[in-house]
Amino acid sequence: MDLLSGTYIFAVLLACVVFQSGAQEKNYTIREEMPENVLIGDLLKDLNLSLIPDKSLTTPMQFKLVYKTGDVPLIRIEEGTGEIFTTGARIDREKLCAGIIVDTRCFYEVEVAVLPDEIFRLVKIRFLIEDINDNAPLFPATVINISIPENSAINSRYALPAAIDPDTGINGVQNYQLIKGQNIFGLDIIETPEGEKMPQLIVQKELDREEKDTYVMKVKVEDGGFPQRSSTAILQVSVADTNDNHPVFKEDEIEVSIPENAPVGSSVTQLHATDADIGENARIHFYFSNLVSSMAKRLFHLNSTTGLITVKEPLDREESPNHKLLVLASDGGLMPARAMVLVNVTDVNDNVPLIDIRYIINPINGTVVLSENAPLNTKIALITVTDKDADHNGRVTCFTDHEVPFRLRPVFSNQFLLETAAYLDYESTREYAIKLLAADAGKPPLNQSSMLLIKLKDENDNAPVFTQSFISLSVPENNSPGTQLTKISATDADTGRNAEIHYLLGIDAPSEFNLDHRTGILTAVKKLDREKQEKYSFTVLAKDNGMPSLITNATVLVTVLDQNDNSPVFTHNEYNFYVPENLPRHGTVGLITVTDPDYGENSAVTLSILDANDDFTIDPQTGVIRPNISFDREKQESYTFYVKAEDGGRVSHSSTAKVTINVVDVNDNKPVFVVPPSNYSFELVPPSANPGTVVFTVVAIDNDTGMNAELRYSIVGGNTKGLFMIDQTTGNITLKEKCVLADLGLHKLIVKAKDLGQPDSLFSVINVNLFVNESMTNATLIYELVRKNIETPVTQNIETTDTSSPSSDYVKIMVAIVAGTITVILVIFITAVVRCRQSPHLKAAQKNKQNSEWVTPNPENRQMMMMKKKKKKKKHTPKNLLLNFVTIEEAKADDADNDRNAVTLDLPIELEEQTMGKYNWGSTPTTFKPDSPDLARHYKSASPQPAFQIQPETPLNSKHHIIQELPLDNTFVGCDSISKCSSSSSDPYSVSECSYPVTTFKTPVSVHTRLTDSRTSTIEIYSEI
Repeated sequence: MDLLSGTYIFAVLLACVVFQSGAQEKNYTIREEMPENVLIGDLLKDLNLSLIPDKSLTTPMQFKLVYKTGDVPLIRIEEGTGEIFTTGARIDREKLCAGIIVDTRCFYEVEVAVLPDEIFRLVKIRFLIEDINDNAPLFPATVINISIPENSAINSRYALPAAIDPDTGINGVQNYQLIKGQNIFGLDIIETPEGEKMPQLIVQKELDREEKDTYVMKVKVEDGGFPQRSSTAILQVSVADTNDNHPVFKEDEIEVSIPENAPVGSSVTQLHATDADIGENARIHFYFSNLVSSMAKRLFHLNSTTGLITVKEPLDREESPNHKLLVLASDGGLMPARAMVLVNVTDVNDNVPLIDIRYIINPINGTVVLSENAPLNTKIALITVTDKDADHNGRVTCFTDHEVPFRLRPVFSNQFLLETAAYLDYESTREYAIKLLAADAGKPPLNQSSMLLIKLKDENDNAPVFTQSFISLSVPENNSPGTQLTKISATDADTGRNAEIHYLLGIDAPSEFNLDHRTGILTAVKKLDREKQEKYSFTVLAKDNGMPSLITNATVLVTVLDQNDNSPVFTHNEYNFYVPENLPRHGTVGLITVTDPDYGENSAVTLSILDANDDFTIDPQTGVIRPNISFDREKQESYTFYVKAEDGGRVSHSSTAKVTINVVDVNDNKPVFVVPPSNYSFELVPPSANPGTVVFTVVAIDNDTGMNAELRYSIVGGNTKGLFMIDQTTGNITLKEKCVLADLGLHKLIVKAKDLGQPDSLFSVINVNLFVNESMTNATLIYELVRKNIETPVTQNIETTDTSSPSSDYVKIMVAIVAGTITVILVIFITAVVRCRQSPHLKAAQKNKQNSEWVTPNPENRQMMMMKKKKKKKKHTPKNLLLNFVTIEEAKADDADNDRNAVTLDLPIELEEQTMGKYNWGSTPTTFKPDSPDLARHYKSASPQPAFQIQPETPLNSKHHIIQELPLDNTFVGCDSISKCSSSSSDPYSVSECSYPVTTFKTPVSVHTRLTDSRTSTIEIYSEI
């Protein structure tokens, strides 16, 4: 009881010591026969060493494999990463674990030291060697001879020699097969209590020795590995006389113990077997099974007659602590008896302890050289003491023989770390000879000693010190190479060579600088450019001549001062902008970006347009380009000018860039028909033409570009008989069906050409007259038919290509009738009210008014020009309300003699003074919809102020000329006084109050507009009393 308590306490104390010493164990599993450089594990991750808090380590983390000098390790470890790899040494499980019982697991152990000392750990790594199927099962002989009595009963069984496979588990023997059994014999497999598979031959038919006395077959044995391995042996069966009884052992299993120092010839055990037969059939022969290991056969002898087992050679428990002896007893028959003898070899204290020194610090010529600055607990070597004996005989202690500044610290069982226990001083003691002693606990105890030499090395204890740890200086750019910047100095408290200082530039120092190694003078060896780099920050080093030398660093900051040595730089040498032609004045065309690598005033850039270009402006600071003009792509497609960028340096620098503004087309031109040339032309169509024949081709052109000029044709009116159809892309009009007699005559088609412009497409229509007849004998008659046909109204749908349904037309007609009726009623009513409510004082004011007045409306609203004229008139005259007309005269620029072709459009205009005076002309303008029915639906002014130039106080009968600069689609629209007075429209230019008498007049007024197609439109307004 006391012994067990003491053992338990010792084990607990040892576990505590191991835990505190930083010792760890790690298990890995590898297969035998693995190739070289196969990754087994990663200690850094597997031991969670990456989770160790950051410390100021003297050296990077290192993994050092600790093994006995002269051994060839089966694995290697990357010192920097902790990764474990296989080596070129063969991993053979059968060789590593030879003599071990087959079912016992096979291990390979190594130790790894984790350095530096701040995080030191000793890791014991155990590799479990897994078996692979690298051995084939083999029979003890290639020819197996057995004898079977001829009177053997059917299903009699006879044992065959078992095959041996060094592999284990599934890779061992799994199956036997009998080849060419001739239906006389069969094969069965039985499993012994030890798990071994034994083949048995089974007699399946009666044997007759006189008929056949020998049978030759093959036996095949297979293992269960992958790939599967097998072997065969020749089985030769002899038919013999009858032997009725088999031998029987008294004990089937015997376990004995014998000390390892038992002399040769000592008895191990006596086996007893009996046989019920008599004579020769009762004579028993003892022999070892072929499954007994060769070592056991070498160490033990079995008397074949008596069954006595004796020691044949000296035993060694340390070589093999136990042996299995499978003994067979045969009387000459085919079923021998089996007995298993388990021999345990007991230990005696016959081995002295062994001291194995595995150096962590590699020795030089057998001596460990250790720096005098080595910190406490510096690991020097792993001391492993072993004793091949068991129990107390193998328990070993290790210690040093005298006081030294080193100690042995236990880490694992029988393993100790030799480490420093005090600070070392080269000046007091230069070397140590440490005697290590190891003693076992046997009676009498055995001991062993070993010497370990340690030599101290002197160190350079003091590092140089800079007078300034941070050095800041400035230098103008464009300096001369070789300019001296400053002198750097440092001191060292050591003496001799350890105090000699060399100055060096750090690895981060640029090539623009040089530092004299001896004097410490810092110079700029290259011309500095602030635009490339403004500041340089680098380190300088002071290194002494000690071994090893000590280095100190300081930081140098060099600031480069700017000079105006760079011109402004445009982001592009040439700028191309694309703007729509309807971009308003002062809108944004684009942005020009320019940079100047200089600093401060030297980089302040001002932009301007060269050659006094008034069409465009550029913001001097932001570079935004804006137009002072209205664009018209049909008039000018692009504009080119140069922009100058100038910096603000004392001696300024400048640069220029080319700017091209491309005007992008807007859908502002309607398609124009070229073929047919007019509504009065016609084409002859022979009635014999076949369906699908192209009878006419409509051609239209569009001055726009791209999709705005892409046209689609359709028939939107006429074609009452549906005789023709048109290709929407080519304009080809083809015959839809065969003409009949009723189809002869003139056919009128209204063809629409529509462009694909976005967002709103434009279109034009034309009459296409097709005369179906064999010949054209009377052209005059046909022209008269065409003219009359044109005067005949034709229902058409301009917006869509499909004709409206009858129900839709009926609804439209009814709506128009109702709207017309309501309009007439309102006009009559409002006229009566206006005539009744005219005031006398207004008439007096009108009598004194002798001049006319023009009012300019907001150009963003619907364009309407009103003129007021006061004149004395009779109270009873029924002609107080007259219609004024606006005459628009258009002069075409393409006339060769510049004669104007006057086109007159008469539009009623009512001029009412009081209403005009009361209207607030500064109200917010409205925007016309694209489909507004007036002539100014496309007018969108880009000018912030009205462009009317009005001259009041004009004589009564003089002709007024009003000039306005308008965009491409600007037009004027006249206002019918009667209809406007009766309208409920929300148009701000409508006359909503018509209660006063109005004096009308007819005076010609010409309004000239500047159009993009170089045509001049003149509007003449006549006023007459």
